[in-house]
This record gives sequence, C-alpha cells and structure tokens, in this order.
Amino acid sequence: MSSHSPGKLVVISGPSGAGKTTVLREVFQRASAPLVASISATTRRPRPGELDGVDYHFLAPNEFARRREAGEFLECCEVYGRGDWYGTLKGEVAPRLAAGKWVVLEIDVHGTLAVLEHYPDAVTIFLRPSSMAELERRLRERGTETEDALRRRLAVAAEELKSIDRYRYQVINDDVELAVAELCRILTPDS
Repeated sequence: MSSHSPGKLVVISGPSGAGKTTVLREVFQRASAPLVASISATTRRPRPGELDGVDYHFLAPNEFARRREAGEFLECCEVYGRGDWYGTLKGEVAPRLAAGKWVVLEIDVHGTLAVLEHYPDAVTIFLRPSSMAELERRLRERGTETEDALRRRLAVAAEELKSIDRYRYQVINDDVELAVAELCRILTPDS
C-alpha cells in the first residue's frame, strides 16, 4: 500500500499576455503543494536556448500524428492555424499523479475542456487581467506582435473569456504578488 496521497491535476489557462509564465514561475517557488510542470509536446521548431524535454518535447509532425492516432495525448490541437501542433502526453501526467505530485498543465480553453473529460476533478484556474483594455496594453507593450497578430490574440482572448465559467477559480493578475498569493492559497494541500 502506498504511503502518499494521490496527486492532483491543476489546469491553468488564460489569454496571451495574462502573465501566466511570470506568475507560475513564482508559484512553483512558493506553493506548499508538490507541484510539477507537465512538459507539452509540439511540432514547432525549438527557439534559441530551448531544450528538448525541458521546455517542450519537440516532435516531428509525423511522430506527433502517430502518437495522436495511438491515443497518447490527453489533449492536443493545432494552434493559431499555423500548422504547429501542441499537446499534453498522458505519460507526462498519470505517473506523476500516481506518485502524489500536483501536475500543472498550462493549456488553452479547448485543451481544458478535453482534460476535464478525463479528469473532472481537476483544479481549473483561469488567470486574466482585469479588462480587455489592460490585456491589449500588455500585448502592445511587449512589442513582439504585428498588428494582425495582436488582433488575432485579442480575438482568441475574447473567445476564451466566454468559457470562463467552466473554471473553478478565476484569478485577476493586475498585481503579480497578489495573483501569486491567491494561486498559492488555492494550491494548498488539505490538512
């Protein structure tokens, strides 16, 4: 008989520009739960400095398709219609849950809905700024998007917000410290 409790699946979603990466970096440092990040698989090419198995599992398109057809993904989709696929391999999740870890997935709304079919008790959190105007300000401030790309991201964000009621928690990220504190409170193991 195992001496540890089963883990929990934690799903974090939010629009591009919501601050997920910044907030999660702090949450992983501060949370009392035994958090581990699930490493997504993708068909896109690695960016400079990215490592296979650390940042993503970089798969050739035919390998990704083979694994998808074999049912190895918990969720997967083509992102932004550019031909790049992203997904969560079941092998990233199940063994860690069995080991008592809290597995954190940073995925979009469609992925969340697919995950909930398999893990209806997942802790789902939607991280967002207080307004679309604030989101647009952040995306413009990055200076990394063309106007068309920025408009696409805002349109996707507006669609994602329509599914916000599917999430157990909403966390407003207008102040990183407050958002981190709220997430750490949500991710506290039961005593």
